[in-house]
Amino acid sequence: MKRRSFVKTTTFGTLGAGLFPVSISAYESEKLPDAVRVDNGEPAQLLSKALLSLGGMKQYISRGDIVVIKPNMGWARAPEFAANTNPDLVAEVVKSCYSAGAKEVKVFDRTCNDPRRCYSASEIEEKAKEAGAEVSQIRQNKFSKIKLKQGKILKEWEIYKDYLEADKIINIPIAKHHSLSRVSLGIKNLMGVMGGNRGLIHSGFSEKLADITGSILPTLTIIDAYRILLANGPTGGNPADVKLQRSLIASSCVVTADYLGMEFFSLQINQIGHLREMVGRGINKFDLTKLNFKHVVLDS
Repeated sequence: MKRRSFVKTTTFGTLGAGLFPVSISAYESEKLPDAVRVDNGEPAQLLSKALLSLGGMKQYISRGDIVVIKPNMGWARAPEFAANTNPDLVAEVVKSCYSAGAKEVKVFDRTCNDPRRCYSASEIEEKAKEAGAEVSQIRQNKFSKIKLKQGKILKEWEIYKDYLEADKIINIPIAKHHSLSRVSLGIKNLMGVMGGNRGLIHSGFSEKLADITGSILPTLTIIDAYRILLANGPTGGNPADVKLQRSLIASSCVVTADYLGMEFFSLQINQIGHLREMVGRGINKFDLTKLNFKHVVLDS
């Protein structure tokens, strides 16, 4: 069946108390968009259309690049529970990176449950390997302490060396509820490359997360919203908490991607402390009041 796209205007609420109201118009433009949302498709279709709208994966990946793909696979849950990134989407991103000329694609995450169980239950290890990725578990001796250029409270933190040494980073979080941060999207997903005692971040969470992530921004963020977890995150476990959304958001700016991802949860930025903190520090790559934002809805 022929697929088409149409565009619409999406209005978001007020960007924090005392900040500015935001109205984002989605429209076709000759200029490549700052971000794209695609609805009503399967993972491969959603990714293909998003990358086409953004000018292709070659906009981000160059021949010979070593690429790190950072999914969320922190929990020993099957894909239908929406606690981890969709494995089919991860596999498609791996393939796209190789098609763009990547020399090597690495996939890993610092899990919360036993890593062997998480890698297996999420199905990410199996499908990413089938697509040609090197999938490895985190090794504790491979963290390196870095200075945090955005640090207000934290001045340094340990980050995984493979992440730091990669030529390009593709961040693929799943959109889900989180008991501490309200939502877990692109920014929160970067905790999976942090070493040390991550529990220390929970006090003053918004500021500390911005301290660290402001220094390790990814090349491209692709929010997996094929299934989203609306309650009892981050672990999930009840199918009743899962919504089949069949969507995807992509942007070279993780703050912008997360900002657009709020709509899935009917939240405003003043309700997500770490996102408000990132915007307040000017870490966003694009002006959120003037986004060139493309919204595509695929025919069923």
